[in-house]
Amino acid sequence: MKNETKLRLIKVIHTIVWVFFNLVIFYMLYAVLTNKLDKWLWIGYGLFALEGITLLAFKFFCPLTVMARQYSNSTKDNFDIYLPNWLAKYTRLIYTSILVLIIILTLYQLLR
Repeated sequence: MKNETKLRLIKVIHTIVWVFFNLVIFYMLYAVLTNKLDKWLWIGYGLFALEGITLLAFKFFCPLTVMARQYSNSTKDNFDIYLPNWLAKYTRLIYTSILVLIIILTLYQLLR
């Protein structure tokens, strides 16, 4: 398999994982806004905990980014995923902020 093909495959997988985590985080946001603190919310927390552990293990880089780096010299933030460059650049900040909001809202719902 050519390096270009390997990079494309990694980008597709990375994009699918990104979409999956979008579904998870927006379900979590919906759940806390509607006070639906069900098992899916807690599974979402577990998935984000696993993602956090994975990022810690890879020095705050996604393992797919590390793999993609072998096949690209690009300095763009979206070299490893099919997202607009601005979104790839700020994804971590955007989703960390949303997750913090979800944690705060979860605590609020639990304590009221």
